[in-house]
Amino acid sequence: MNKYQYKVQGVDYEVEIEEVEGNIAKVNVNGIPFEVELQQPINAAKHPNIVKPKVEAPKPAPAASAPVAAAAPAPAAPAGAGNAQKAPLPGTITSINVKVGDTVAVGDVVIVLEAMKMQNNIEAEYAGTITSITVNVGDSVMEGAVMLTIG
Repeated sequence: MNKYQYKVQGVDYEVEIEEVEGNIAKVNVNGIPFEVELQQPINAAKHPNIVKPKVEAPKPAPAASAPVAAAAPAPAAPAGAGNAQKAPLPGTITSINVKVGDTVAVGDVVIVLEAMKMQNNIEAEYAGTITSITVNVGDSVMEGAVMLTIG
């Protein structure tokens, strides 16, 4: 874990990098966790202490002449698959009006975000099924942070 001190427009920030996988960095800014999308992945050779090595699961050996079973129906959308609903401005999540598996239409209020002492209704930008929710009530989010996905 690397810790850095930054000052932006007179405000001190303590940034702690927990791990980096590909182009996603998990960081804490003044104790608040964020997932940051990097424009380019970090070179693991230059930063071995913050890049988590990828470990592949062992592949099962093929079965010898086992009968082929009928394929089970695939799930509608894997968790996290779909269109990302991003925060339009920085703020604090005060209400989550949906749960994973709910069906939403364009314009349905999915999250309420408090910013500058105002409650902002965040409406679904896409119609579909909620495949993942990446925030909790009370979380602080930055502009552009993925809050949920709609598949």
